[in-house]
Amino acid sequence: MTSEARHDIDSDRLEELRAMVHDERYMAGAILRLAYVLSDEIMDGIGVSNGGWKQGNKA
Repeated sequence: MTSEARHDIDSDRLEELRAMVHDERYMAGAILRLAYVLSDEIMDGIGVSNGGWKQGNKA
């Protein structure tokens, strides 16, 4: 792929992304996805599974 073709693809992708950040529904969905992933990571980190504490042996 030539650098000119790559530049055209990058420019097209950049225009697509610019349109997406101004789309209210897209941004709301992106925020919800981020919140879900972050919440899941936090809950895994503190030992919560399926709405309750994970069972296990305590030291």
